[in-house]
Amino acid sequence: MKSEWANHHIERLKRASETSEKPLIITAIDDEGYVIATTTQYGVKVKVEERMRLPGKLEAEKRSTAMNEQFKKALESLRQIWTANPSPIAIIGVGFIKNDFVKYVKNKAADVSKSIVDVKSVNNSGVAGIYEAMRSGVLSKAMKHLRIMEETEVVEEILKRLGKDEKNVTYGFDEVKKAAELGAVKKLVLADTMLRETSDEKRIQIEALMKEVERKGGRIIVVSTGHEAGAKLLALGGVAALLRFAQR
Repeated sequence: MKSEWANHHIERLKRASETSEKPLIITAIDDEGYVIATTTQYGVKVKVEERMRLPGKLEAEKRSTAMNEQFKKALESLRQIWTANPSPIAIIGVGFIKNDFVKYVKNKAADVSKSIVDVKSVNNSGVAGIYEAMRSGVLSKAMKHLRIMEETEVVEEILKRLGKDEKNVTYGFDEVKKAAELGAVKKLVLADTMLRETSDEKRIQIEALMKEVERKGGRIIVVSTGHEAGAKLLALGGVAALLRFAQR
């Protein structure tokens, strides 16, 4: 019997666990305008696109006025999107205008600025710049932050429900397995060590559990034990689930 997961198991697990319900908000801004998009399961969705060309650097006063107007509009759009679904924000762009925009956001909207997790340079403007950033991996830091945030939120939700003695949550392999067989598992939450550091027999059981949850429309979230949320999940046995309906 193999002592490691087969490659196709690992790939399927990656696909199952990497889809984030919380999007990353990406704002691309430069002297040609701005675009705001959010990440989705299948790529990015453009929310706002505003094209404008700033006056040249020799027309300093006009350029400054136009830039402030652009920043004002961009911040209004960004705040609207962020307020609807508070999520991490990445600011990208050609040149230094993106850095000036970050300063503007910090001065005008401290609450929004706290969600800015990364500022990166790209070679292309607008939507092309966003696709470049996604393709090249320059947003890996922001995506990692997003992942940790989601993992923390799901573990805290489990602990909150357990603390209130609610019946729409369960933990421990046997109890989660029972819930999965009933089609009750909305989110299966696994510590990453359950996949790497376990016996062959347990691996087979976990694989069967994952298949059952997926087959009945549930989602799998793998939590890293490299941060606090993972340690909390391990204290529950490394396996827990948020349920669609209460179990008695």
